[in-house]
Amino acid sequence: MKTTIEALDGNKIKLSIEVDEVEFDRYLDGAFRKISTQIRIPGFRQGKAPRQLIEAQIGKEAARSQAIEDAIPASLALAVREHDLDIIATPEVNLTGGQETGNVLFDATCEVRPVVNVAGYEGLRVELPALIASDEDIEEVVTHERKRHATLVDVDRPVKIDDQVTLDLVGSRDGTPLPGLNVDDWLYEVGKNWVAEDFDKNIIGAKSGQKLEFTSLPSGMSETADFVVTVKKVQEQVLPELNDEWVAEHLAEHESIEAWKSAVRTRIEESRLNQVRNTVVEKTTSALAELVEIEAPEAMVSSDLRGRVQNTLKQFESQGISMEQWLSITQQTAEQFVDALKEQSTLAVKVDIALRAVALAQKLDATEDDLEMQFERIAAQVKKKPAAIRKAYDKNDAIADLRAQISKSKAIDWLLHNSKFVDDKGNTIDTDTVLGEHDHDEIETVESEQVDTSQDAQEHEHEH
Repeated sequence: MKTTIEALDGNKIKLSIEVDEVEFDRYLDGAFRKISTQIRIPGFRQGKAPRQLIEAQIGKEAARSQAIEDAIPASLALAVREHDLDIIATPEVNLTGGQETGNVLFDATCEVRPVVNVAGYEGLRVELPALIASDEDIEEVVTHERKRHATLVDVDRPVKIDDQVTLDLVGSRDGTPLPGLNVDDWLYEVGKNWVAEDFDKNIIGAKSGQKLEFTSLPSGMSETADFVVTVKKVQEQVLPELNDEWVAEHLAEHESIEAWKSAVRTRIEESRLNQVRNTVVEKTTSALAELVEIEAPEAMVSSDLRGRVQNTLKQFESQGISMEQWLSITQQTAEQFVDALKEQSTLAVKVDIALRAVALAQKLDATEDDLEMQFERIAAQVKKKPAAIRKAYDKNDAIADLRAQISKSKAIDWLLHNSKFVDDKGNTIDTDTVLGEHDHDEIETVESEQVDTSQDAQEHEHEH
């Protein structure tokens, strides 16, 4: 088999492949064997007739057509492996010779994964939530707790922020009531902004007994709704006096305001640190993706999107929810649902391209030791021998994908240790504090992809 390769525009290449007659004859033999199972030759069991007899009865044309159909994908796969091509879409194949006799020639136009340089990754700046709790943060918690113990006093004045109002609420669209937006005698704290975009703005200034009608965008929905709100009662919150005695009485684990606020500060900062550690990989890779200047290849986005849609539908099915029910609950169309997933797919593709670029630039290759470590880890998870896992990966042509996943994992680790973490005000956040005890751990998100790949490989192994 002879192969030439030509670079085209738009991350595409053209493979020109020639399969000589000697090699093609193997495919002819295979084609005749297939045909022998579909016809009967007197004196022979089905599938056992010699090639010469079958050829004499039906001619070479049908067998040659079948052989070409078999030879093209097999030869293309060999050429892709020979040139180490990373194909991201089904190639466009054009048969250029050998339809009737001689060597078989065909061209295959292939779209490959783009290889880019990501300028600025070495000084990547990643914004994270602030770890230090401000005095305002502490006061917000303290005020919330005091409100829990507040006394409600009826007032005869217009509604203002922090008031508790008793409402009859009717929300509808085109005359049809909306779920969750129809309730009587609802006690609502003005200023929470829970119901709709400018719901509170319409309530403020109203008086007891007043009926309000307005249109607003309900929270979590994409279309506006019509609201009819009757204000039945207005009550002011009278907060208890804050002193050590009140704290000791209502918060038994603390004896003073100072002790309580100190505990609140510690709790907030611990919570924020956990949140930061849980999201630092996502934040870092998203920041990296913003440096990618090319558009995400549509073939890669479509492939990722198909997987996301299928996984989401499986999750719905496992929870006993149909797609129609989900769309009704979330008040969105199927197109809006897919568009939201497509945004995630586009980001995932850019992250993939960028991580590969970092791995290439930093020479973060997957070694044989890395591969063996992964095979051993996966083998322990699925209770098989590492050699069996490697064999399954080989059969499934998944070794290259595994190497890429390991390299991307190394790239993430490199970025975590070489990026600058800042809060929303630009203050530097200490890297060691962010990474903590997970400093040199493998990246779980990449590992999970590797395990999924191994499962596919095992299924492939069972098929054989």
